[in-house]
Amino acid sequence: MLTGVVIKAYSSYYYLQTGEKITMGTLRGRFKKERFSLLVGDEVEYSLTGEGKGIIENILPRHSMLKRPMVANVDQVMLIFAAVNPDINPALVDRFLVLAESSQLDTIIVINKTDIADIEQVANIATIYRDIGYCLIFTSTKSGEGIAELQSKLCDRITVFAGPSGAGKSSLLNTLQPGLALVTAEVSQKIGRGRHTTRYAELLPLSAGGFVVDTPGFGLTEFSDIDAPELTYYFPELARLAPECRFNTCLHNKEPQCAVKQALAAGKIARDRYESYLYILQEIQESKKGF
Repeated sequence: MLTGVVIKAYSSYYYLQTGEKITMGTLRGRFKKERFSLLVGDEVEYSLTGEGKGIIENILPRHSMLKRPMVANVDQVMLIFAAVNPDINPALVDRFLVLAESSQLDTIIVINKTDIADIEQVANIATIYRDIGYCLIFTSTKSGEGIAELQSKLCDRITVFAGPSGAGKSSLLNTLQPGLALVTAEVSQKIGRGRHTTRYAELLPLSAGGFVVDTPGFGLTEFSDIDAPELTYYFPELARLAPECRFNTCLHNKEPQCAVKQALAAGKIARDRYESYLYILQEIQESKKGF
């Protein structure tokens, strides 16, 4: 049997890459009966049934999984946001970060389109996330800013590109790997965000080594898989303070002697981040009512 990586899934067919060879595979019937969801990024063992065709015999264990978008075995996630057109929205950045943190993946924040932005305003936002400990990269496909740094972070790793529509994910990927010819779309002047241009998740090989996953653009983030007590641990600066709270069940919203609220009052954590936490916490609590 051969070992390959699922680089694309379409309908009931899976495209498997082994070295430079790509095979179109289908699942054994037992997997269909078990309703196993095979994902882009999964490693599999397969046997050939004809020229360029095969059948998947075994699915190897996953070492990680990003829940939204659903991709297996990735090493890191790059969250792509536009500095302008559409303007960067810190509350939306926080929502994407919670999803990335909940998947326990290394996260890099990329702020794109810097060539047309007020860099001082964007830098102030970036400082908040750098102080927390996130790696940030400023990029522009027009000026070339940050492209070399971005390439170095991608080398020999499997990376998911995610973020809201209109941030320039596909344009960045086309710049990083000329020849991908991914479809791009202008930001709609009417609704202020980009139209979805990627139809399905696909793992794309990079000539310098590694893979990237271009995923369907989306602006809606949901937290149905997260319980309220977990949320603290997806805000790193709050997680560091939580052990100092009087109550180990502290949710940092109404409890007395809360180390997070004390740090907020002392200006040691960003108020916008704390407000994002409270908003998401309320959203989670509302969604759990009646269950």
